Amino acid sequence: MKRFPLFLGLFYLISTSFYPSGSENPSQIKMTVKEIKLSPKMNFSAINEAEEVYKNLQFEEEKLNFEVFEKAFLGFQILKKSGKLEPTAHLLTVCDFSLSSCKKRLWVIDTAEKRILFNSLVAHGKGTGEEFATNFSNQEDSHQSSLGFYITEQTYTGDNGYSLRLFGMDKGYNDAALERCIVMHGANYVSEDFIKTEKRLGRSWGCPAVPSELAQPIINTIKDRTCLFIYYPDPNYLSSSEWLKSGDAQDQILNSAEQKMATN
Repeated sequence: MKRFPLFLGLFYLISTSFYPSGSENPSQIKMTVKEIKLSPKMNFSAINEAEEVYKNLQFEEEKLNFEVFEKAFLGFQILKKSGKLEPTAHLLTVCDFSLSSCKKRLWVIDTAEKRILFNSLVAHGKGTGEEFATNFSNQEDSHQSSLGFYITEQTYTGDNGYSLRLFGMDKGYNDAALERCIVMHGANYVSEDFIKTEKRLGRSWGCPAVPSELAQPIINTIKDRTCLFIYYPDPNYLSSSEWLKSGDAQDQILNSAEQKMATN
């Protein structure tokens, strides 16, 4: 009789050391959930990343069209991937010249923080059009704006005051920007008052000119190798820019993103 309680206790210890089928140890459940959260997204794409940034942007005045942002973001990523920009670059400036010059069609976006730093008026060249931009050129003395991706360079003070040099990255479309002195600068004709009297914004000689009071803060924010994209729905440009060739570009972004997530 004395052996029976001992045998019963031993049996209890052995039986409770195993979990019945269908139950799980709570610590194992937590580990499984953690592993799922850290698993790389198999459906990642440049489009998904652009959407993630875009949906978090708070547009207080003019709203940037998503398709325009998507193209700007794609080229921005490929410029980083190709080594033209630092991998840590996170500032993206977009000018949508398909919009009326009476609208605030320039956005400076912090893609890391997913927020808009500036939304401003911006002028196109006098040879490009009146209220709306219609003609673009890479030629000297055309007084026309140039489409495409730019990398911002150093600042200087010249005839138009505090200015920012721009290096054009699209061959045949804006790569003569330095020779043409296409820069960002402030101008008094870029103002709401000018719009009220002239029914359009003032125009430059091809430079993306901004309001005088915003020139210094905008320039100081985006200077020294950040990305600027001047957009217009020109089919020739959109189909030929090496920064917008979606097949190779999307593959490069995907591979880079997967490698980055795998190391996290």
